[in-house]
Amino acid sequence: MRGEGKRLKIYISERDDYKGEALYKFLLKKFREFEVGGATIISGIEGYGLGSCIKQFNVWDLKEDLPIIIEVVDKAEKIDALIPVVEEYVEGGLITVEDVQIVKYSSRRK
Repeated sequence: MRGEGKRLKIYISERDDYKGEALYKFLLKKFREFEVGGATIISGIEGYGLGSCIKQFNVWDLKEDLPIIIEVVDKAEKIDALIPVVEEYVEGGLITVEDVQIVKYSSRRK
């Protein structure tokens, strides 16, 4: 894959879930079902959102609530089809889409 594409970014919380499963894990499975080229889950060390509540790692807190960013890059058509699905499952958080130029995308698997 090379050329014009889109990057879908989803900002959620580590504690967000869907039917008892971590939302980021659930969404990753959905992306595989849609045969998206690839997705990356990034865990933040500190941050805040609309509520201005700072979320940070605390060694004494057994239930962390760190920020999570999910990035998905693929052709525009695939990302456009994925947006309504993501909106259905992400109740709180931020969803953004950006145009990207895909320079190289290949699998290491042979």
